[in-house]
Amino acid sequence: MNDKSHCYHCGLPNTMGDRYQSEILGVTRSLCCPGCKAVADAIVANGLEDYYKFRTEPATQGDPALTETLGKLAVYDEPAVQEEFVFDEGKHKQIQLTLEGITCAACGWLIEKQLSHLAGIRQIAVNVQERRALVTWEPDTLALSQILAAINKIGYTATPFHPDQHEAAYKREDKTFLKKLGLAGLMTMQVMMLMTGLYFDWFGNIEAETRQYFHWVALVLTTPVVLYSGSTFYLGAIKALSAKTVNMDVPVTLAVFGTYVAGLKSTLLERGDVYFESICMFIFLLLLSRFLEHRSRHRAAQISANMTHYIPVSANRLENDNTVSQCLAKQLEVGQSVLVRPGETIPIDGTVISGQSAVDESMLTGEFSPVEKTSRDSVYGGTVNQSGSLTIRVSKTLKHALVNQIVRLQAQAMASKPKVAQLADTFSRYFVTGVLLIAALTYGYWYWQGSPDAFWITIAVLVATCPCALGLATPSALTCAMARLNKHGILLKRADVLEQITTITAIALDKTGTLTEGQFSITRQWTPDGVASDQILSIAATLESRSEHPIARAFDADNLQAIERFAVTPGGGVSGSIAGQHYLMGSPAFCETPIPPLDFTPNVLLVCNDTVIAAFLVNDTLRPDALATLRELKPFTLTILSGDSQTNVDSIAAALPIDVATGALTPALKYEAVQALQNKGERVMMLGDGVNDAPVLASADVSVAVGNATDVAKTAADVILLGDSLSSVPELVKIAAKTRSTIRQNMLWALAYNALILPFAVSGLLSPWMAVVGMSVSSIIVVSNSTRLLK
Repeated sequence: MNDKSHCYHCGLPNTMGDRYQSEILGVTRSLCCPGCKAVADAIVANGLEDYYKFRTEPATQGDPALTETLGKLAVYDEPAVQEEFVFDEGKHKQIQLTLEGITCAACGWLIEKQLSHLAGIRQIAVNVQERRALVTWEPDTLALSQILAAINKIGYTATPFHPDQHEAAYKREDKTFLKKLGLAGLMTMQVMMLMTGLYFDWFGNIEAETRQYFHWVALVLTTPVVLYSGSTFYLGAIKALSAKTVNMDVPVTLAVFGTYVAGLKSTLLERGDVYFESICMFIFLLLLSRFLEHRSRHRAAQISANMTHYIPVSANRLENDNTVSQCLAKQLEVGQSVLVRPGETIPIDGTVISGQSAVDESMLTGEFSPVEKTSRDSVYGGTVNQSGSLTIRVSKTLKHALVNQIVRLQAQAMASKPKVAQLADTFSRYFVTGVLLIAALTYGYWYWQGSPDAFWITIAVLVATCPCALGLATPSALTCAMARLNKHGILLKRADVLEQITTITAIALDKTGTLTEGQFSITRQWTPDGVASDQILSIAATLESRSEHPIARAFDADNLQAIERFAVTPGGGVSGSIAGQHYLMGSPAFCETPIPPLDFTPNVLLVCNDTVIAAFLVNDTLRPDALATLRELKPFTLTILSGDSQTNVDSIAAALPIDVATGALTPALKYEAVQALQNKGERVMMLGDGVNDAPVLASADVSVAVGNATDVAKTAADVILLGDSLSSVPELVKIAAKTRSTIRQNMLWALAYNALILPFAVSGLLSPWMAVVGMSVSSIIVVSNSTRLLK
């Protein structure tokens, strides 16, 4: 059948039209279902297209289970369903997925490798520690249901991330772990008691029949451990082999089944050695190490994902008739108003329009001192209103609220793996291949030597050199480090930034809003004689009302006027037309207009038709923790790069341990200043908070958005400080150094252990049970060392 009305693969009527297509024999063919498409694609991928040339009748329909699976997943393609958990990224879409069934770094690599082959996938990053995946794809090329089905096809279950469901999935895995671990532990004790008694002749000179009876009892006790408790490792090996690769579960599976089959054979034939106690102990200790890893991952993930517990659920919405109605927080729309009573959680990001209260923002910043909020102040969903009632106008929907942005940024941070993590992943896969090759050569050598223990020596090699510790070395440390940083109100947008921070030699800082509090006030002002001061301030307030720069707050007023053709020049000032007159307001360099003789040096001018009609001296105050913070950072070269006047910059620098202070810089000049430092061989960390800092933040080796930074600055930055304190910067540097040290310790230990144990295993000096203990202890040491970063 070549027409589109029938499936090219199975010949059945095609009711789906061109929905499922494959290129077969150089022609695009229409297929009736995902099952037929999957089979056809497999035939083509394996070079078997000639099947379609010489077949005498159509094939049977593809696996209906795949069709049924895709049918269930198709609901996720509905726009209304995607609204809650899919984010638009321009031409692409992005989603966080919860993954079930992943056990180690190799599982994450396998999922990444398989999905990267799908047309339309832009990025796939699996965070094994938190059992999540971040997927970015082209919706015009690929449907979300197809992504979920592709993951399902290789043996894992993926669903859109939801905190409650994610926690439920963890509890299911935890319960399964405990069952398998409990069974393995119980049986191991019994088998160890029987077999140790035989090895050390604790039962005296027993008869051969009794000894054989003990072997049968040990076999019966070991079988459920092998078939049930050890199934985790076999499934992992099958998934890897089906994807034409190997992971650390492959040598584990070979060792377990090799030892079990050899013991079964010896028991049936009533001759030879049995190591049932080694099998049970191997599975028990390996499960124990993975269970401890599982628990430590969850502990770190809980700290790292604490934001999900703060996502609000309900809200008190104010209706048009001033009545209050209960609704879900996710139903709130921009522009609506909500009432937040004392003790309630603020349900949404917004601006206070009436009321006064103290708000606990510790979930964002790590600072437990409440923040006073009054009219026009910003508040954030998930924070707690402590004292008075607040009426808030919604500025962002819950999907785009700060608390949800943080959850997304945490996932994105793990999408960019440090070089050392990429190297470890690659090395682990090659190492497993090397272990299998060494094991084969070991068996061949000892078999050629005629040793009766050739098989058991090979088993010891497979067990002892299992690279579990190597696979855990980097991801366990990174997860714990990011969790520790989140507790201090420090949010990373890239995990590899920790690696870069350790190479920093210079720190450049913006002044306004970074070293200073950004709370400006007018200390001196001048207006021409005969000009009403109130009218001038009204014009200035109107111009600055649309500016995001902190200096605009000094010109706050209620009598605003209509404005046209408003424009902002980053690092310079603002302009616009009011009542038919065109005005400029900003720095003297921006206005480029002669200043009348004054008894002070202004830093803000108001110009109308090329004439200065007002001059202001606007001052800011130094952050109380700036001096102590910069003293801790003194090992670095400290530089101020500011758009403020050189006089103001010098006055701030005089009170701080600053090496170089430069003012009157435009965004372009700031960018050039950082480039000049980098050209001298410096590795630069830039701290800023404003729109004018975005270019220089993007150019720095590491960029940090400080305090209440603008959205543009946060977008350009690698690190976001959620609190309003600089003291977290030295903490960031310290944790980065500790993380690098921990990763090196983990890698050194994992490599040293395998290098030391391999000669003993190959030479036959290591029995299987000794190899079991050594491998498990090695993994536990790596995980325990990483969890020290949480303290």
